[in-house]
Amino acid sequence: MARRGDWSRLDEADVRVRPGKGSRPRSKLRPDHADAVSAMVVGKDRGRWTCAVDQDPGHLVVAMRARELGRTSVVVGDQVELVGDTTGAPDTLARMVRVAERTSVLRRTSDDTEGYERVVVANAAQLLIVCALADPPPRTGFIDRCLVAAFAGGLEPVLCLTKADLGDPAELIGLYEELELRVVVNRFDEDPEAVRALLVDRVSALVGHSGVGKSTLVNKLVPDAERAIGAVSGIGKGRHTSTSAVALPLPSGGWVVDTPGVRAFGLAYIKPDDIVTAFPEFHAAAEECPSGCGHLGAPEDPDCYLDTVVQEGTATPGRLASLRRLLASKSSEDFG
Repeated sequence: MARRGDWSRLDEADVRVRPGKGSRPRSKLRPDHADAVSAMVVGKDRGRWTCAVDQDPGHLVVAMRARELGRTSVVVGDQVELVGDTTGAPDTLARMVRVAERTSVLRRTSDDTEGYERVVVANAAQLLIVCALADPPPRTGFIDRCLVAAFAGGLEPVLCLTKADLGDPAELIGLYEELELRVVVNRFDEDPEAVRALLVDRVSALVGHSGVGKSTLVNKLVPDAERAIGAVSGIGKGRHTSTSAVALPLPSGGWVVDTPGVRAFGLAYIKPDDIVTAFPEFHAAAEECPSGCGHLGAPEDPDCYLDTVVQEGTATPGRLASLRRLLASKSSEDFG
């Protein structure tokens, strides 16, 4: 060791450096949260999520996103894991530490030019497309676009026709016959028993234009819907809940996700092959099409190979026509 003042004999061993904040080693280990509880997101408002522990509507917990999740998207229907105070007592807040991989997604954009897609609902088994037979009249452009979103997102579409006391459903049902959709018809003045039977023990999303009777249907399916919505949105300090999706428990089991009314259903994120995938008889043939084929047939896509499937008798002309109508709805300027 050099003597004080004899600087010429110093070496590296004589230099002591206090490590700075940025130079300290950081562990990449994260807690495994073995005590986390599973829950389903049933509502969201301003950075807080309401979650039903084990999908129990009587055990609602308010949670915030843990730091390790960063900006991970969390929407109604997501299956998450929570730690901290999960009692659901007033003024308590749990932490959301994991989000499970989604089995389905209902997505949309504001229009077909917007690059930002919004995931509206996650993990729903089916999408009920609510359409009135009159007042307002059916809008097939909107129905087609919802069908495209369902097929591309992995949801089973169900066409739910309301106000059957005001119009005949036969023509509209015939239009979608080749798509082999489930169709349920309900009168405005009757109990929606047939609809309720389709929802038992499943997570189902509802979508529809304003005035088609979607809210009326929800109130019949969930008699205490207003109280249930109030419980979910209590974290929002009185904010109106129609601006965001909310999951409501059905008395017979299962959940119905009431989505906000939309004027347009943009499909900017959808590619033609995303739609064809939902039609097994055409899926393999689509791989033989030229690159960039929109599968619309002549004159837009004269070399589309899907026509061969019909010529070989593997699919009906009506089935292909229905598929191409959906594909055309993606490029149409009619948003519903």
